[in-house]
Amino acid sequence: MTSSGITIAREDPRQPDVAKLVRDLDAMFHDLYPAESNHLVDIETLARPDIHFFVVRQEGKAIGTGALWHRDPAYGEIKRIYVTPEARGLKLGKLILAALEDNARQHGLALVKLETGTLQPEALGLFAKYGFVACGPYADYPTDDPYSVFMEKRLE
Repeated sequence: MTSSGITIAREDPRQPDVAKLVRDLDAMFHDLYPAESNHLVDIETLARPDIHFFVVRQEGKAIGTGALWHRDPAYGEIKRIYVTPEARGLKLGKLILAALEDNARQHGLALVKLETGTLQPEALGLFAKYGFVACGPYADYPTDDPYSVFMEKRLE
């Protein structure tokens, strides 16, 4: 997918410039939430074949990420949506979500889910704007984490 010098494509998260974005996102989460409320997956896990990891680039520079974890035939889980501070305001969140939803549809998934945090109003607003609704905890997430917000979206 391309738009005005911006591309988004599936890439290996272990590339140095991309791994830096993952570490930056980790640092942001560590600043926002207590350790027990950080439900992060590491770079090696993000490189597994059941996780489709996407990178947004502007003129070749990595400026954003997003991943779709093909959890099982029933749903995919959106992980690691991140846009660098200098690239915020370019509507990249919408671009990343669209790519992840397209990937889910291409692989026959009719439902995507995600877990995000209560202290991320921009993320919560983005997800709500694009059709995500509240749902209960899923997979191996704790059911009593006061910082977790669970959302899902049925795909058409």
